[in-house]
Amino acid sequence: MTTDLPRRTRRLSSSGTSPRRYPALDGLRALGALAVLTTHVGFTSGASLTGSYAGLLARLDMGVALFFVISGFLLFRPHARAAMGGTPPPSIGRYVRHRIVRIFPVLWIAVLGAMVLLPPLTAGQYADDYLRTAVLIQIYTGYEYLPGLSQMWSLATEVAFYVLLPFVAWALRYKRIQPERWLRRSLVTMSIAPLLSAAWVTSLTAGGANERLQWLPSYLGWFAAGMALATWVCGRQSGLVARSWLDTLAGAPLILWSCALSLYLVASTPLAGPYGLEPAVAGEALVKQVMYLAIATLLVLPCVMPSGPDNTPVAALSSRPARWFGDISYGIFAYHLVILGLIERALDHEPFGGDFVRLLLLTALLSTAVAYVSYRWMERPLLNWVSRRDRAPG
Repeated sequence: MTTDLPRRTRRLSSSGTSPRRYPALDGLRALGALAVLTTHVGFTSGASLTGSYAGLLARLDMGVALFFVISGFLLFRPHARAAMGGTPPPSIGRYVRHRIVRIFPVLWIAVLGAMVLLPPLTAGQYADDYLRTAVLIQIYTGYEYLPGLSQMWSLATEVAFYVLLPFVAWALRYKRIQPERWLRRSLVTMSIAPLLSAAWVTSLTAGGANERLQWLPSYLGWFAAGMALATWVCGRQSGLVARSWLDTLAGAPLILWSCALSLYLVASTPLAGPYGLEPAVAGEALVKQVMYLAIATLLVLPCVMPSGPDNTPVAALSSRPARWFGDISYGIFAYHLVILGLIERALDHEPFGGDFVRLLLLTALLSTAVAYVSYRWMERPLLNWVSRRDRAPG
């Protein structure tokens, strides 16, 4: 099949000149983790519920959309490269091993920490609730939120995407179609996914079934945006996609990020629903989903342009400090609510009792320190071990 590709494609697939990493995405991951941490501190302090900046703080949960778009891009890109390069698809065994090692050790430490360090089990929270969270099935069982672990719903949704991805990749490549047909099939599929998510969200909110809004169908559009970007990038690198207006846009990050900021300001109004935990009506939920999709895509696009980060704004996200924070961002995400709960105990802080700035500074500093220790002495050694295992003969 490789012989049917343009010469440029054969050179790329054989020499491996396509970049394997997009360092600016590390910086975006760090921003996403900080956004999630900040919105949770805002909720705990009450600052995201009332006050002049309530909407801005409440909508920082947009960091979840950023994570999902990045995941869709990075995890689908090997499949896109293989399909358009005429090479075998990525190893499923390697994929599963890396996902397990990357996700579950940190998750289990966070669950254990919440169980031991935060307030004791209440009448509605039993040990099996922690077990369901540890295996990420809690969103399907009607559980009560556990102290220090409420953010793990998004991790359960992401793992559901991890399970679905190989099946989607196989279906797209069914019968080993030509790269040009695969490209069209992929882009059409990714354009349908946001419509399915919109229909799912609208039907659930209209019917009052809000407990299923955390399931994967609600966020397929976010993942599909990253997958579409991966298809476009690999198509450009293989020569199957010509340079177009999208390249021009990707080369103007300040314009794209200004548009993202404008959309964020609109999303920070009640147009995108309530700031607290009250259920949104169908129109509000749909507006929030679509706006978060657009914001995250606008943020990611300049960071994955085929020519690489050749401008100052994107290069800043690729800096060494930004990449360092990107490395530990998963730990920040996983541990910060446990740390916030401990800080509240130490300060004798009442829920929604203010003190936003002090809570934010302490939570950010301690979460960063704990996440670094976790990455340096557990996460990175485990990732290195599984990588050596993959490279071992046989």
